[in-house]
Formats: sequence, structure tokens, C-alpha cells
Amino acid sequence: MKRFTCTVDIDLPRTRVIELFDDPDNMRHWQDGFESFEHVSGDPGTPGAQAIVKYNMRGRKFDLLETVIKRELPQESHGTYEGDWGKNSMNNYFEELGPDKTRWRSELEYTEVKSIMMKLMNFMMPGMAQKQTQKWLDQFKAFAEENP
Repeated sequence: MKRFTCTVDIDLPRTRVIELFDDPDNMRHWQDGFESFEHVSGDPGTPGAQAIVKYNMRGRKFDLLETVIKRELPQESHGTYEGDWGKNSMNNYFEELGPDKTRWRSELEYTEVKSIMMKLMNFMMPGMAQKQTQKWLDQFKAFAEENP
């Protein structure tokens, strides 16, 4: 299906980037439309753990079921996200570029698209998901660098 990669270089040590990334309470600072994160099963942060992530994007509410697939922080964290529209995987890698610089690389793959509306949007605006993901990475960078 559709795959893409987004990256951002953050002017902070990797340990601080991970602290900020790994706290669900911070999602409201960098993910547009984020409403809540509710752990539902498994040991939080471990493979198999699940949570419901709620969003409200311009009046359109939706929930995603997040499942942790792999978590070897500070190097990487992988998960899947499933909603009414379909399913995607997201593999996040955190690379030290120096003592005060970290590269976050996020590889996404849409593995299933269920809704007709999502299929039409992917066809008519093929770069939309990548632009939104890059926007969130850039917003995370701004948030992180404002909260060293």
C-alpha cells in the first residue's frame, strides 16, 4: 500500500526528545485535534499494549486503536493505528546526531484502507497524509525546543 518517510532534526539530546515523545500528555502540544489518550490493555509501553487515542479534526471526531509493536527506546518505537478508515503502521527511529541534536525519522505504511472517503482523498490528494505527518513532526520539534 502507500508508504512514506518523514524526518525532523531536533536541537536537543536524544534523552530529552524521548522524555517528551514518550509522555502521552504532551501529544496535545504537537498533534492538531488531539483530545485524549486512554490506556486499555497490556503493560503500558510494552509490545501488545493498547490505547484509544481520540481526535477532533475540524469537528470530525474519531478514535484510533494504538497497539505497541516494538519499543526499544531510546532508539526506536513502533506501533499500529486502526480506525474506521483503515489501518497504518508507524515506525519511529531516534538517531543521535551529536550531544545536542537528534533526528526523528518516522516511516509510515497504510496497510488497509476501508472507507471510500479515505480512498478518494488518497487518490485526489495523494500527499495529504505525508504532509500531516510532517507537520506533526515539525510541531513536535517546536514544542520540544521550547521545553528543553
